[in-house]
Amino acid sequence: MTNKDLHDRRFYRAKQEAEFAKKQAPSTPQTEDPAYTLAFQDTEFLLREELRPVRFQLELLKPEMLLDEAGIGSTLVMYGSARIPELGKADALIEAATDDASLKTAQRLKEKAKYYDEARNLARLASNCGISENGNRDFVVCSGGGPSIMEAANRGAADSGQESIGLNIVLPHEQAPNEYVTPSLSFQFHYFALRKMHFLLRARAVAVFPGGFGTFDEFFELLTLVQTGKMEPLPILLFGKEFWTRVIDFEALAEEGTISRKDLELFQFVETADQAWGIIQRFYDLECE
Repeated sequence: MTNKDLHDRRFYRAKQEAEFAKKQAPSTPQTEDPAYTLAFQDTEFLLREELRPVRFQLELLKPEMLLDEAGIGSTLVMYGSARIPELGKADALIEAATDDASLKTAQRLKEKAKYYDEARNLARLASNCGISENGNRDFVVCSGGGPSIMEAANRGAADSGQESIGLNIVLPHEQAPNEYVTPSLSFQFHYFALRKMHFLLRARAVAVFPGGFGTFDEFFELLTLVQTGKMEPLPILLFGKEFWTRVIDFEALAEEGTISRKDLELFQFVETADQAWGIIQRFYDLECE
């Protein structure tokens, strides 16, 4: 008899105990008071300020355990805007414009609509060529779970009949996972820090598409982790050189001495999914059909 068998014989599991507590407790002033509720079933207790460290641990553990159980060995992470439309819907933005400023913005978004297709194509390539190590799947597509570029990423995986991950965050305005995220791999976070950690824990490559503050935040934190040696180098692929060099003057940062010129080698500009996947293949010496 193993120690585990002995443990299972002597103690009921927490789930069983919770059922006992639910069924057996008589209704009395004592049992009806929140103080009597099992601590791990007491939502009001878990939401107290003092329990923040426990909530951090739960948001770290839940996705980690479920991804392990799903056999997710590594991921291709895809960052990008929640506002860039797919090409077929771009004209609707232009038609909805009410003044010159909104028309100009809609036209610029339409120019970037091609990246929806490139994100979808890259996800399809990665999903078709995922390799297996120790029974786990590699290059599983992982997005922020929202619309636009994130939707394209999950959609590309779905095109290939493969699972993909969505890491959503609770926001004040209404939002929900896009329809292409695998339901059992769709996670919701309260803490940005834990969500960002899960983006990178399994990442073997990161594709960054044009985006706003959230994309910049995730991209620059990734660069910092690699630059400082807190994370091993990996392919970091920026889609759309014209966009990135217009909104960020990387050369100026090097000229000002606030980064070294070698730091400009941490990422590469690409325009197409084929370019990006080729870089990933060469980096890891992958052979794909």
